[in-house]
Amino acid sequence: MRVYTARVTRTPHRPRIAICGVVIESSTFSPHRSGWEAFTLLRGNELVRRYPFLRDGAPLRREAEWVGVLRAAALPGGPVLTDVYESVRAEICLALEAQGPFDGVLLDVHGAMSVLGYTDAEADLARAVRSAVGPDCLVAASMDVHGNLSRELARTVDLVACHRTAAHEDDDEARERVATHLVRRVHDGGRPHKAWVQVPVLLPGERVSTRQEPARGVYADVARVADLPGVLDASLWLGYAWADEPRCRAAVVVSGDDPDVLVREAARLARRYWDARDDLGLVAPAGTYEECLAAVLAGDARPFVLSDTGDNPLAGGAGDVTWTLARLLDEPAFTVPPEAGGRTAIYASLSDAAAARAVADAGVGAVVEVDAGARVDAGSHGPVTLRGVVEHVREDDPVGGAVAVVAVGGLKVVLTERRRPYHLESDFTAIGLDPRGTDVLVVKIGDLDTELRDMAEDWMLMLTPGGVDQDLGRLVHRGLGGPVYPIDPPDSYDPRPELL
Repeated sequence: MRVYTARVTRTPHRPRIAICGVVIESSTFSPHRSGWEAFTLLRGNELVRRYPFLRDGAPLRREAEWVGVLRAAALPGGPVLTDVYESVRAEICLALEAQGPFDGVLLDVHGAMSVLGYTDAEADLARAVRSAVGPDCLVAASMDVHGNLSRELARTVDLVACHRTAAHEDDDEARERVATHLVRRVHDGGRPHKAWVQVPVLLPGERVSTRQEPARGVYADVARVADLPGVLDASLWLGYAWADEPRCRAAVVVSGDDPDVLVREAARLARRYWDARDDLGLVAPAGTYEECLAAVLAGDARPFVLSDTGDNPLAGGAGDVTWTLARLLDEPAFTVPPEAGGRTAIYASLSDAAAARAVADAGVGAVVEVDAGARVDAGSHGPVTLRGVVEHVREDDPVGGAVAVVAVGGLKVVLTERRRPYHLESDFTAIGLDPRGTDVLVVKIGDLDTELRDMAEDWMLMLTPGGVDQDLGRLVHRGLGGPVYPIDPPDSYDPRPELL
C-alpha cells in the first residue's frame, strides 16, 4: 500500500483542521429506516485517533492541529430519519462555529446517504459546513467509490476524492490522500481547479471490481492521471445503484492547477468508463437460487459459498429478508440430518429482535419453534418458522446484540437481535460455528471479503430479491432524471467536463 506523507512548506502558522462527517449508504428501495440506534458517534481525540495516519507519531499528525468535531457512522441501511440527520448536522455546524476559526475541514462522508425529505444529503451537509466555517476555509471531502458526486457537492467543496479499489481495500489510504492534499494546500495556498463530469452509467459494485478487467485497467488509468504535471488528484465514482435520486450515476473529478489538462483528462476518463460499460461483468459466476443449488449439489467443493446478494446488510439491505431461507428450509438436502446423508449448511444471518431474544432465552439445548424474519422487509416473503435445536447463544455481540444458532437438520440458522454482517471467520467461530468444515455457507453479501474469498473452495452470486437486488430492473428506478445505463440507456454519450 502506498503511504502518503505531507510534504509541505513550513510556515509559522500551524493550521487548525476540523474533522466531521456522516458515513452511511442508504437504499431507497429498502423499507428499513436508519435511526439513532444505527449510528456510532465519535468526537474529540477519539475521532482523530480513528484514522491511522493521524495517530500519535504519524507525520501528518504533526503538520496541523486536528480537531475532532463529530463523525456519525452506521452500517449501510435504509434512508436516515430526518430528525437524526438534522440533529447531527446542527451539532457539527454549531461545533465548527464555536471551536473555530479553522484553516481546513476534512469532511468524511460516504456519498450515498439518503435522508427522508432530501435528494442530495451530502451536498446539503457540505453547504451547511461551508456556511459554518466561512469562505476562506478549505473544505476537503473524502468519499467512497460507491458514492454519488453531484455537481452541487463538487462545487461546494474545494477538494474531493474517493477510493481507487473496489471493493474497499484502500479506505485509509484514500482518506490520507485527501488529508495530505488539504494540508499542502492550507500551507501553500490556493484552491485547485476541478474538472467535473458525470457518466450516465449506474452499476452495482459487484460488476465493477478492480480485481478484474476492465475495471482494473480503468482505475490504473485514474492513478496515472493523478500523477500528471498540473494534476493534484483524480477520482472516478461508480455511484450507488440502490438509490433512486438524480445524482445517482458515475462521476469523474480531476483537480489541480492546469485547467486544460484537467478538462482533457476528465473527459478521457469518463469516455473510457463509458466505453467499458458492456464489459463490466459480475465478479463471480452468478445464477438463480435453483442454478446455485444445482451447482452446490453437483460437486464436492467445501465450503461452497453462496452470496445471498439481495439482502446484503453492507450494501443497505434490511437483513431480515427470508426469501432464500424459506427455500433452504424446504430443501431435503439440508433438512435431512448429516448422519442420514444430508448436507451441512450455515445461513448467516437473519435479524429479528423478538425471535433472537426468545431463542436466546430458551437456552442451549432447547427445542424451539419460532416465527422469524420479514418484520421490516416482507416484500418477497413473509416470516419463516424455525423448528430446531438451539446450539449456541451469545448475549453480548457488539454488533448483533443477542445472537442464537438454531439447527434445523443439517442447516444452522444464525438469528441476530440487530442487523449484522458475517464476513470474517471469527464472526462464525465466536458463535460456535466452523465455516471451513461446512458444505455450504450462505452469507448475505455480494462480492466476498478477502477472508471469505480465501476460505471458499467455490462460490457463486445468488441473484435474490431485496432492497439491494442485483437485477436493477426489478427495483424500478423512477427518479434518476434522465437516461442511465443499463436501466434506460442513452443512445450516445459525449463527455463535457465542467470547471468548478
